[in-house]
Amino acid sequence: MRVLIKPIITEKVTKDGEIFGRFAFVVDRKANKIEIKKAVEAAYGVSVVNVNTMNYAAKRSVKFTKSGMINAKTNAFKKAIVELKEGDNIDFYSNI
Repeated sequence: MRVLIKPIITEKVTKDGEIFGRFAFVVDRKANKIEIKKAVEAAYGVSVVNVNTMNYAAKRSVKFTKSGMINAKTNAFKKAIVELKEGDNIDFYSNI
């Protein structure tokens, strides 16, 4: 099972990473906090202090256009905020 799907790189998460050492990832919906912690430690070689998770539901919308109704849906996903030990850091831009 692939636990980490992709890192979340936004202005808010980047600022939290610089100040508090917190990084965000989109993770598998069935993964628990222990699996997320082990996956981050194995992938990036850092020590994780705390893991917080959030489940986001799928959102549906209907748009009325000239050509008729258009139904749209966003995907449901799970987000994990990982707090690292002081002094550890993850560099997402190292291999660009």
